[in-house]
Amino acid sequence: MTAKSLLTTLLPLVADLSRELPEGERYRRLLQAMRALLPCDAAALLRLDGESLVPLAVDGLSADTLGRRFKVSEHPRFEVLLSSPGPTRFDSDSELPDPYDGLVDGLHGHLEVHDCMGCPLFIDDQPWGLLTLDALDMSRFERVDLDALQAFASLAAATVSAAERIERLALRAEDEHQRAEIYRQASGQQHKEMIGQSKTHKRLVEEIKLVGGSDLTVLITGETGVGKELVAQAIHAASSRSEKPLISLNCAALPETLVESELFGHVRGAFTGALNERRGKFELANGGTLFLDEVGELSLAVQAKLLRVLQSGQLQRLGSDKEHQVDVRLIAATNRDLAEEVRNGRYRADFYHRLSVYPLQVPALRERGRDVLLLAGFFLEQNRSRMGLGSLRLTSDAQAALVAYAWPGNVRELEHLIGRSALKALGNCRERPKILSLSAADLDLPNVSAPLIEEQPEVPHVTGDLRLATENYQRQVISACLERHQHNWASTARELGLDRANLGRMAKRLGMK
Repeated sequence: MTAKSLLTTLLPLVADLSRELPEGERYRRLLQAMRALLPCDAAALLRLDGESLVPLAVDGLSADTLGRRFKVSEHPRFEVLLSSPGPTRFDSDSELPDPYDGLVDGLHGHLEVHDCMGCPLFIDDQPWGLLTLDALDMSRFERVDLDALQAFASLAAATVSAAERIERLALRAEDEHQRAEIYRQASGQQHKEMIGQSKTHKRLVEEIKLVGGSDLTVLITGETGVGKELVAQAIHAASSRSEKPLISLNCAALPETLVESELFGHVRGAFTGALNERRGKFELANGGTLFLDEVGELSLAVQAKLLRVLQSGQLQRLGSDKEHQVDVRLIAATNRDLAEEVRNGRYRADFYHRLSVYPLQVPALRERGRDVLLLAGFFLEQNRSRMGLGSLRLTSDAQAALVAYAWPGNVRELEHLIGRSALKALGNCRERPKILSLSAADLDLPNVSAPLIEEQPEVPHVTGDLRLATENYQRQVISACLERHQHNWASTARELGLDRANLGRMAKRLGMK
């Protein structure tokens, strides 16, 4: 490699440093330039985030790689690269497992990486991440000048620094890290990342930032399994209350007799079994955020008491006349059509309007395009780690099946599908494989070309009343659809292409309500 060729490759990147480019485009150009300078089959830029490496851009690796989170302690090659002050090339016969085995894009079979090199990136003398290069030919990097990679890494660090300055990523990353630590300490839960690159997902993220900076009450709506609780966590993290606790309550998980105690607390002797005084969720969330999931399940009586607290900030524990003042931001979530519930008299109009100051709709997974592959990559890496595999990957037909499927159960269904399929595929192996590939057959998804109502009953031979036979058929179709949507009438109406109110009237006429 001549100095001239090195300069020719680097000059466009130098020019990019002063330009405002989207983060993804800037990193894509960086990897393309590196592959032109140092020929390889795959390249990646990864950011160090706590104990894990997060892929920001990949070139030559499968799309789901961007959704993976590589825990450094589980990948010895990454540990070696991060501990080195400069570039490292691994011996072609190195016994250290390669994180990218089976992930090289466009190739079939269990192909393993045979030549691997990488370089740590430092910003302000602190380790920021890695550049990695991989090849299937074991002698590809024998004549590569490591100084050229070091020079490129220095420019890559400058590119990253420019991107962070322009997009203010450094400030956001530090802020989110602090908020995540506070949330983990307050709730004992692990931070869950919102993963996606689709326009629909990005619009949701922008809306979360917008409303997060306010103190408005938010009503999160969406189908079962879309991640409404994750959205609530993100809103809290983006708020001025992020240093205070986020307290959650699933309103559907408790019998009605206990909901008031959970929300408002109780004093000793307030009811049978109340042996001690206890603070409720509102008091625990004082200064922070209270997240009420499945808020559509609250009774009219509890709605009235909640409305008083939201309006005045004052509450009374069960069995007590003493007033307690609280300062709480409320975020609620439901998969029900609360406006329809109000029209039917099952929900208080004043409470509904108090909840829906800022309504926020979470898109279904089928509306997010290829985000399904990124999310699949996240769940694949989780299961790879849990099952102790070297690599867990999707074949091309499996990826196509994931993109084509309608996902009535959304992200939760995808998570369960990946875990179940990986376990079954491993159980079918005679010997424990180093690389486990999941095919479309392993995923066992319904025929994606079939309509959403997969199992329609056979048309009966009508010998009697046609109207009765038709009504019986309608009952069967509606019942099957309700089962698929866990008896959620709004989701059932969407699948059947009916208005929710019309479906309700039809179900009532058919004796199903």
